[in-house]
Amino acid sequence: MSRGRQGPAHEIWIIRLQDRMRSRRVQILVALVLTALWGAGIYATHAHGHLRFLDRLEATLTDWRTQARGVRRPPDLVTIVAIDDTVVKRGGTYPLPRADLARVVDTIVQFKPKVVAIDLLLVDRSAAIGDATLANTLATGPMVLAAAAIFPSDSETVTPGSEDGPLAVLPQAERFLQPLPAFTDHAEVGVVNVATGQSGSPLSVPMLFRTRDKVELSFPLRVAARALDEPLTVAPDHLRLGDRVVPTDSHFALPITYYGPRRTIRTVSAQSIFDGTLDRAAIENRIVVIGASVAGGGDFFPTPFDSLMPGVEVISTAITHLVAGDGILRDRRVRIADALTAILLPMLLVGLLAWRRSALGIMAAGAVMMAWAGLNLFAFTHGVWLNAATTLAAAVPPVAIFAGVQLWAGSRRTQYFAAKSRSLAQFQAPAVLEWLARDPNFLSKPVRQDAAVVFIDLSGFTGLSERIDPSELRDLLKAFHALIDKTAADCGGTITGFLGDGAMILFGLPRAMSDDATRALKCAIDLHRGTERWIASLPPAIAGQLGFKIGAHCGEIVASRLGESHQHITATGDTVNVASRLMEVAAQNGARLALSDTLLDAADFQGAPDGVLSGPLLAQVRGRSGVVTVWFWRDRNGPGQAATKAEMIG
Repeated sequence: MSRGRQGPAHEIWIIRLQDRMRSRRVQILVALVLTALWGAGIYATHAHGHLRFLDRLEATLTDWRTQARGVRRPPDLVTIVAIDDTVVKRGGTYPLPRADLARVVDTIVQFKPKVVAIDLLLVDRSAAIGDATLANTLATGPMVLAAAAIFPSDSETVTPGSEDGPLAVLPQAERFLQPLPAFTDHAEVGVVNVATGQSGSPLSVPMLFRTRDKVELSFPLRVAARALDEPLTVAPDHLRLGDRVVPTDSHFALPITYYGPRRTIRTVSAQSIFDGTLDRAAIENRIVVIGASVAGGGDFFPTPFDSLMPGVEVISTAITHLVAGDGILRDRRVRIADALTAILLPMLLVGLLAWRRSALGIMAAGAVMMAWAGLNLFAFTHGVWLNAATTLAAAVPPVAIFAGVQLWAGSRRTQYFAAKSRSLAQFQAPAVLEWLARDPNFLSKPVRQDAAVVFIDLSGFTGLSERIDPSELRDLLKAFHALIDKTAADCGGTITGFLGDGAMILFGLPRAMSDDATRALKCAIDLHRGTERWIASLPPAIAGQLGFKIGAHCGEIVASRLGESHQHITATGDTVNVASRLMEVAAQNGARLALSDTLLDAADFQGAPDGVLSGPLLAQVRGRSGVVTVWFWRDRNGPGQAATKAEMIG
């Protein structure tokens, strides 16, 4: 048979397959484009100040990453002089009287610090002598005082304008609360506000603030510039202290990462000054920050390591970052990386799910997510703050939707193929179906092998079909086929085809087994008994007209597929011909079951107490030279002892 040209059905199948593949590629492309647009939209929307819930999520994820990183030893540059509960108990009042504050500052100045930063709002007048004493003390050393920015709302910012340059993005305050003029005559001033975000935990400290007509430096930036004695330069996306670049987040905010719980930065109580026990080494040539840590004072913030960290230690953390250059990086380059990740990671995940529509695809996508999480944590612990919340918001919804659609489509496909499989199971044996599922090319090339073959055929069926109703005839034939199907399946045989009122059953597919002959013999005997009982159960008018004959043989066969657009599996060869002709031998000798001597030897048949085996008979098989040794089997207790007239006629 020539295989140079396929049939029309095959060509139609190829065209449909190509159409489905093109359609699926288009669907995947659309899914990838929509995923990219979703990721870009999420990032852009959040970058413009919307989706504020992501800030809370990012704060939580930042706390986890900070805790995973663990406590770090800070550079030993800053000493906090804390006005704590011990000091308040000594003096009996809070805020600390200006005269007492002047004493604290005076003692610190005598120990030669680099700079003294007072994280207290000295905006109200007190006793004249106290204010005068403090003003005189502030003139004795390098001082930075705290101011505060007053905002109309937490989220208000300036609309960027080209005339403002890079400062247009600064948060715009209504006004600044400045220290008393008597104090600012002898000290520099910096704004002490921090950015707490949705979680209440300070994640960054703004470096610059503005009102309508004025720009102020932050308190930490002013202290760092004074301590380093370097000029400050404002660039479009960063600050510069002398030759040192200070990378900042959007709006010139300095991201901060905490070293540990409270008092991780060196802290001494101001009470040691009143007691005369202050260690000179804790002050000399260091940055000294004076601030309150009084319980109930209100200046506390939740942080990853401490639910109540004094604000002065938050400020000191920012100062340390600026001076030591050990802060966490979140600048324009990191934000670009975040934007690319928000677009590319969801596309990669969707692509993996589309590439492998199975557990392997889910495992691959899960591995990529774990790798991203590990990389994000690794970057954070090594000083690079990659956004996690925005990436999750960009990745999870499209991946979940695509996976859900995939599962739904997979379920539909499973139902479709299950229905097709059930339909195909009506025409092929389960073992063959399973084998075809594992190897679609099964028997695409003919195979020679040993097998056993059983044929069964009804006698008198043609004459009966002329006398009874077609629907009744169909029911009769359906019951007979069901009997053959069950018996063959119970014995592990494969029905290669129903031949009208008969069938061919093959033992040796999908592969030859050592007990093929044994199972074929059992099948032949079970068919004999089952068919006898079935005929006996029919109405006498029908039962008297029907008989059956069975032939069984074993030997070499050729198993193959036949057909082009509609293929079926069959066996050919001398063994098949002999098994078929043995039915005639049975009918000619008044028997119903004829077995070849070859089959009995291969099955090692020793006889059965409820059956009678007669023979041997050297029979001439039609269409074949030579003789075959044949045995006849009948059921000792069966309803019929001999062949009917219909069987004798054949």
